[in-house]
Amino acid sequence: MSESLRKEGAPVLPKEPPPLTDREFTGYQKLVYREAGIWLSPAKKALLVGRVSRRLRELGGLSFGAYLQQAEEDAVERVRLLDALCTHETHFFREPRHFEFLEREVLPRWRERGDTGTGEGRRVRVWSAGCSSGEEPFTLAMVLRHHLPAEEDWDIQVLATDLSTRVLERARQALWPLEKAEGIPRNYLRAYMLRGVGSQEGNMKAGPELRSLVRFQRVNLNDGQGLVGRFDLIFCRNVLIYFDAASKARAVERLLNHLSPHGLLFLGHSESLTGPGWGVRTVMPTVYAPRLQNRETTRKG
Repeated sequence: MSESLRKEGAPVLPKEPPPLTDREFTGYQKLVYREAGIWLSPAKKALLVGRVSRRLRELGGLSFGAYLQQAEEDAVERVRLLDALCTHETHFFREPRHFEFLEREVLPRWRERGDTGTGEGRRVRVWSAGCSSGEEPFTLAMVLRHHLPAEEDWDIQVLATDLSTRVLERARQALWPLEKAEGIPRNYLRAYMLRGVGSQEGNMKAGPELRSLVRFQRVNLNDGQGLVGRFDLIFCRNVLIYFDAASKARAVERLLNHLSPHGLLFLGHSESLTGPGWGVRTVMPTVYAPRLQNRETTRKG
């Protein structure tokens, strides 16, 4: 639009970037794979265009090629790029069989003997890897606190990690639309969630007791930097499906390195660890334990 035709005070919109070329897409594929272990198939080209275009407009209409160069050179911008490309789909008590298994078999056994099997007493450490907007780690916190009460001196901590800094900030707020409550059993909802009033009407927030059990950290499963300690339970569900065979092997190795010898690893319904090379045994579909673990953790019946 010429200057003479533009209405006074009308915003000047950034021009649309030129189309993403195949060569540029290859550059993005290599960068994302190197940084996150996630392989963007050619079918993901449209997804990349849709999600990165918003950032290009924020930068004044930068081209895909120029932005790729900026992301290569700027670590902060690389994190922004990965944030934009991450897919986050979750809800409370997702894949409920896992939580039923915990409630029926694992947690009652821990409570009865006063120990998780590690010899560290009533200390429970859980890792939610790929925690998205927080529904999974707060589900775990509710289930653990309900079955392992504070008055019995159970020390519970849930580590919630994700690749995306943006989604971690949302999870830290522990605030969700009220419709998210549909997946939460009523007794848990009454005990652990607060209903929003006034400006927060239509929302719910995890109560202070629940929030005290969960801490957040950015962790990239592709490199595993900054993660220490071992965990009694590791939930890494619907994350490995985004990796190719090589990056999946690296990620699983890191997960198992942080799993207690008496711990359990939970994967998503479409993920599995098959073959002897993993050093695990199947406790139930998509739930695994180190092969040398005591047989008492095997699912009954």
